[in-house]
Amino acid sequence: MATASQRPPQTYDALVATLHNPATALTRSQRLLAERVMADPEGVAFMTISELASAVGVNEATVVRFATSLGLEGYPGLTRLCREHLREQVHLLRRYDNLEQLGAGGGNLLQQTAAQEGANIARTFARINPETWDAAVKALAEAPRVHVMGLRKCHAPAYLLGYLLRMLREDVETVTLGTGTLTDDLRRVREGDCFVTIAIRRYSTETVRAAAWARARGARCVALTDNPSSPLASSAEQVFFVDASSPSVLRSLTAFTALVQALAAGVAQLRGHQARSTLLQEEELLKEFGAYAPDTPLP
Repeated sequence: MATASQRPPQTYDALVATLHNPATALTRSQRLLAERVMADPEGVAFMTISELASAVGVNEATVVRFATSLGLEGYPGLTRLCREHLREQVHLLRRYDNLEQLGAGGGNLLQQTAAQEGANIARTFARINPETWDAAVKALAEAPRVHVMGLRKCHAPAYLLGYLLRMLREDVETVTLGTGTLTDDLRRVREGDCFVTIAIRRYSTETVRAAAWARARGARCVALTDNPSSPLASSAEQVFFVDASSPSVLRSLTAFTALVQALAAGVAQLRGHQARSTLLQEEELLKEFGAYAPDTPLP
């Protein structure tokens, strides 16, 4: 519930943050409403109070109490935030509409994929809050140790983030799910460490549980996920919502990869000379061990 010291949410993003805040006490019925609002703001924006109550399986009075407990002006206050969010998304979609339509008419999968991936990256980066960005980069650069976890399809961007960060600083670990090794990896998490989780629907149970455990342990948690209703959002201090749309049946990880590379670049920029020194040491070691094949002379 909104208190005197807790300002009523003025935007949809603020509403989501309030719903994820552990200090916001919700009944079971109100939690069902919260999950619906976070998962389907577009639908809620135009539902009547009776339609939302029926969709969630509660009575209309519960919907009203839910809205007013958050400091909103009843149900109209709730739908207003959802409609404003929808308008913002429409404006953003219009900005990149030409990207998505490049290949739509001809049925060319290559063109459609290129257009869709460009739109995924553009939308993802456009909605990043500068304060969230700065806090996440600072945690990745300065925490005593960084742990990165992403399983199944999300292992690829998680591995890349761990690999890039290890080039810039020490004490970076990529959490894997070998036989019985998860608890060994989690045991090394300490208060003040940075714990990064990456997951999209359907969310890996191990990733969700590990994120919650790390937060309870006192780690500074960062999440890259696809939806405000993602269970990772409630465990993280900094959350990045990443578009994963695709013209095929397979969800895209392109925007996740782009964001991971941007985060690593931000860490390199923040660490400055420290990152440069680490990279030089890495280069010398690679050269000494002949890690790469010699360059072929140009004809």
